[in-house]
Amino acid sequence: MGPLEGIKVLDLTSMVSGPVAAMMLGDQGAEVIKVEPVHGEQLRHLGEPHNGLNPSFYSCNRNKKSLAVDLKSDAGKEILWDLIKDADVLLQNFRPGAMARMGFPVEEVQKVNPKIIFVSISGFGEKGPYAHKRVYDPIIQALSCATDIQADRKTLKPNMFRIILADKVSALTAAQAVSSALFHRERKGEGQHIKISMLEATIAFLWPEGMAGLVFEDQEMDVKRTYSSIDLIYETKDGYMTISIISDKEWQGICTTLEREELIEDERFKTAFARRKHAELRRQVIGDEVSKRTTAELLEKLDAADVPCAPLLDRMDLMDHPQIVEAETILREVHDGFGEVRQARPAARFEATPAIVRSPAPQLGEHSVSVLESLGYEQARCDKLLADKVVIQSP
Repeated sequence: MGPLEGIKVLDLTSMVSGPVAAMMLGDQGAEVIKVEPVHGEQLRHLGEPHNGLNPSFYSCNRNKKSLAVDLKSDAGKEILWDLIKDADVLLQNFRPGAMARMGFPVEEVQKVNPKIIFVSISGFGEKGPYAHKRVYDPIIQALSCATDIQADRKTLKPNMFRIILADKVSALTAAQAVSSALFHRERKGEGQHIKISMLEATIAFLWPEGMAGLVFEDQEMDVKRTYSSIDLIYETKDGYMTISIISDKEWQGICTTLEREELIEDERFKTAFARRKHAELRRQVIGDEVSKRTTAELLEKLDAADVPCAPLLDRMDLMDHPQIVEAETILREVHDGFGEVRQARPAARFEATPAIVRSPAPQLGEHSVSVLESLGYEQARCDKLLADKVVIQSP
């Protein structure tokens, strides 16, 4: 099993940020119990379902058990308190103060279980004029300057990443923080409350090169000119590819490949700093030469010159690309009711304790009774909770 075998996680989160964090812990061996309302969390209802589950929900919630419970009822609250008693981690991504209003303030949770790692993911944290606003990924992209970084180079019109960037960056931040908190608990024996702001997580993620113009206050710099210049997409004779040049050796390699050796000593491109300073001209010069050649020809010659390059794959090409196939980056597994399911392999490959996809995402309430039985609830009590609709159990 994975490195987190024996760790019990209560996942009270919805949509993407919290569920992906909990999924990563599940991939690494933790027992993850998804505690969700009897009508199911919101992501269940977005997208075209297959056997009752849509692809995004499936991909955010594998390796979990589903307990569908009415936490507005006293009996439902009692179930969660029983789960909290021996849980290692609790993740929630409600707005600040919501857990307290539900009857589970962090202070009381910590009294019941002093060793628990209580994780609160919110849009903006607990302070500031935005603290209690509703939030989705585009709001964070707007406020974090992601849209400014993605702006069109010529028109400067802002653009958004066409992925749920902020949610997943927050998920990665949360999963890493949980591991650190568990390590601290192992040494010191104490749990703690971890607060993660999606806005802060995203700004930290973008900062190293995206905010380079803001780093040194005393250095005057045009912020618009310091955004990353990695969007190097070139049109070839028969398609598109990318070429990335950082070192002098790589610059020499591409100049030789494109039969423009005179550019090697050109003062505008001779050093990494000069090439960055004249980035637009450099892209134009390379682009003109690339357009005269086929993708296959360039890939072969640039590889031989040790210049970083790759074709631009569309999503339908991904599954059959030799790098993806040989590295087994995409897992293909057959699950009852779903047929073949494709999932990205857990990215961290542990030598001794491999992370694996043990089970598909759960149907709503699929494990309600088994979770109650693990708490020592007798059959008659389970039957009453089902009859009273405090919990529901999928067929």
